[in-house]
Amino acid sequence: MRNRILIQNDQESFFYNLRFMLIVCVLAANALEPLITRFAGAEALFMWIYTFHMPLFVWVTGYFARSSIRGTAARNVLKQIAIQYVLFQTLYALMDATVFHTPHMRLSFFAPYLLLWFLASHFCWRLLVWLTMNWKPHQRLIASIALGVIVGYMPVDGFWLSFSRTLVFLPFFVLGYDYGAVIRSYLVPGWGRRAAAVLSAALLIYIAFGGLNISAGWLLGSKTFAELGHHEWYAGALRLGVYLLEIVSALLFLAWVPNLTSKITDLGKRTLYVFLLHGFLVRLAIWSGIYSYMGSALFVPIILVAAVLFAITLAHPLVRRTFKALIEPDITRISLHRPGAFKRSA
Repeated sequence: MRNRILIQNDQESFFYNLRFMLIVCVLAANALEPLITRFAGAEALFMWIYTFHMPLFVWVTGYFARSSIRGTAARNVLKQIAIQYVLFQTLYALMDATVFHTPHMRLSFFAPYLLLWFLASHFCWRLLVWLTMNWKPHQRLIASIALGVIVGYMPVDGFWLSFSRTLVFLPFFVLGYDYGAVIRSYLVPGWGRRAAAVLSAALLIYIAFGGLNISAGWLLGSKTFAELGHHEWYAGALRLGVYLLEIVSALLFLAWVPNLTSKITDLGKRTLYVFLLHGFLVRLAIWSGIYSYMGSALFVPIILVAAVLFAITLAHPLVRRTFKALIEPDITRISLHRPGAFKRSA
């Protein structure tokens, strides 16, 4: 029994460690984006991060969704996601209108603001898994891959309500939900894991030397095949190829994730605050004009260090206590019906 508890704790620590490392990658990628057209090193690092960080983020989200996919817990999570989406969609729009004075700015809940697509997709991923609870895991996985390919052929705007990304990244959510623990069990320490870490770094070098000739749009998952400039009937095979690239890159990156409980584990429990708040910092940095002073690629490692420091700061318990009412409101008070409200008194 004790060994089983220790294994469970190590498994949970691994996923929390992974979650914090991924949120650092999210922050770093967003901070690097203004420089990718100026410095090849920034572009290579940006592309490398995008080969694994969103698939893995969706994967780990699917893993943690296992305990709250049904019943009251599921309804509470869905309500919280909806509140977060509406609130931060409004806040980011107000910031654009009042601080940045973005021209033609209008508030729309059907076009997720930058990183908020993840909230809209997370809401849908949970519903889709719940609707297929009676299916076998392999059936759900095959269906999700099929949807990820089919959505590329549909004549719709893939950006609308994160429609394209929802289906493109759905297989990774299913993999996390159904197979997260199994995949984790194979990641044992040893020479194989060390070799995977080396290969992950080798992939970055390969991309830096121009070895990965692929549009970033394929990794973002927000565009249809037509929007990506591919009208061929076999464009779906290209999506499968991108899936293979992302799976390989993700598995290689997992070799870097520590198993033991540490300070990173604790920080990984509060990545929601980093995710929802870091967009304000990145937008303010761009608006301030600080990027215009970055005249060489030497600023790339500085941005990476800043990303780590900002992630640690936003995941601090003090930040959670300050913004808890905003980010994690008490949704138990929100109900569409109140039992006993229409009962007669004695």
